[in-house]
Amino acid sequence: MGTLATTTVFATLTTLPSAPPAAVDLSFSIFKLVLLIAWVYFCLYCVQKIHLNPTLSHGGRVAADLFSFVIGPVILFFLFLRDIHQRSSESSQGFMQTMREHFQSLAESVRNVGRTEETPISLLDTSGRSIRELYSHGGRNQSQDRQTLDLTQQIILDAIEQDASDILIDPKDNSTHIVRFRVDGVLREVEQVDSQTCQAVINSIKAVSNMDIADKRRPQDGAFVAKTSDSRISFRVASAGVLNGEKLSIRVLNQDPGRFQIDGIGLSEKQQAVIRQAINSPSGMILMCGPTGSGKTTTMYAMLNQIDLNTRNVITVEDPIEYVLPQASQIEVNPKADITFAKSLRSMLRQDPDVICVGEIRDEETAQIALRAAQTGHLVLATVHSTSNASALIRLVDLGVTPAMLSTGLNMIISQRLVRKLCQYCKRPAQFTPRQVHEFRRRLINCSGMYQPAAGCDQCHYTGYRGRTGIYDLLTVDDKVRQNILSNEVALSQLRKEGVKKGKSSLRKQGMKKVVSGTTSLQELLRVLGRDE
Repeated sequence: MGTLATTTVFATLTTLPSAPPAAVDLSFSIFKLVLLIAWVYFCLYCVQKIHLNPTLSHGGRVAADLFSFVIGPVILFFLFLRDIHQRSSESSQGFMQTMREHFQSLAESVRNVGRTEETPISLLDTSGRSIRELYSHGGRNQSQDRQTLDLTQQIILDAIEQDASDILIDPKDNSTHIVRFRVDGVLREVEQVDSQTCQAVINSIKAVSNMDIADKRRPQDGAFVAKTSDSRISFRVASAGVLNGEKLSIRVLNQDPGRFQIDGIGLSEKQQAVIRQAINSPSGMILMCGPTGSGKTTTMYAMLNQIDLNTRNVITVEDPIEYVLPQASQIEVNPKADITFAKSLRSMLRQDPDVICVGEIRDEETAQIALRAAQTGHLVLATVHSTSNASALIRLVDLGVTPAMLSTGLNMIISQRLVRKLCQYCKRPAQFTPRQVHEFRRRLINCSGMYQPAAGCDQCHYTGYRGRTGIYDLLTVDDKVRQNILSNEVALSQLRKEGVKKGKSSLRKQGMKKVVSGTTSLQELLRVLGRDE
């Protein structure tokens, strides 16, 4: 067959009438050459398809070959139209819509030629199944699924690259959803996506998080994992039905805990020495306090990184486990499975722990068990929601802890806040009015080294800030403090009136040191602590 077709091509070319030598056009066009070669090979393909048709007799194949060599592509085009018509009938779609989807799929296939299967990020459920396995409609929706998953992966990847702590996807109105990242404790809008596309993204995230896609009103919780070339990061997902649609909140967890060190979270050298001494103590409680999002868990892990996990048995109970700590036993609270802080603490004490970490003291039972453990030869690291060192003491008393237990169990209380650091690439010297300069001088504050944010740059995503650091107020529970707590309950009532204000003043003093050194700005300190503190 191939010999016959080739002979026909050359016979056709040799029978063409020859033009006078002077009329011959010797101009060369690469486009004409490529078109000729493509046409010849396409014709040969058509000849082969028809030549191998078993319904043709041997005698009729020669004529069929010649016929198909001339108009074979036309025949295949009509066969293509017939196939599109059949697909449109089966899918109840219009003819043009089916043809458009076919060409979109073809174009996508052409774009993917030569690409590797590996992507910068892969999303997996908790059992290790890929999002592409869990979210797929197959058939004619394959191209749409691919676009949805690509957008989902890009959103997650952008959040990781920008060190976002949360991803919020919520409806702006009936036609638009907003994607926002919480970076350095502040929300920033990333993009706006039409509701139909964004709902598909939400469904894909719910699918990989083992949540019910069909239920868009009832609150749900789930989790998934993202794998990149050099890390594995976990995400906690929560959904809720809201006005105009469905809202999704994604918490970024399991970042590398090794980067949290005592000397890198904002503590002064004097504070570092005090904390290291407390960590080396064989027993007692170190209590971190502050509002939500003030970095208490980060401080706790920075302390754990100072402990030799090979010689000390460390057990943690958290809700949820935010960072994976090698060589430590970590327990996650699960109220549905009846795994609470109090029950986990009881079981911990039977596992010969040297160091116990309590993610949060929420109730009387947890507080009492943790303090008893601190009294009986265990080092306990714990957090509690309160605004200052004084309010932390009041909070424990309100939970039913006796002053005697407080005085014998507590070693140290650390109150903290997080402030954004000025971008080192675009910050500029701060400008103050003469009245402000006079006030700084009256308080013996040198304002010459203060800076303020500029318009921003690429390094800080035009916010003027990049990264965060902590400001800390440390209260060492020494013999004098223990005696005051134990013998004079009036001191506790006095703390209710003056202690909170005094504690916030200490935070303000520590914060001003970072303002004077040019680490942060006065505006940022006032944003975090308020103007009345």
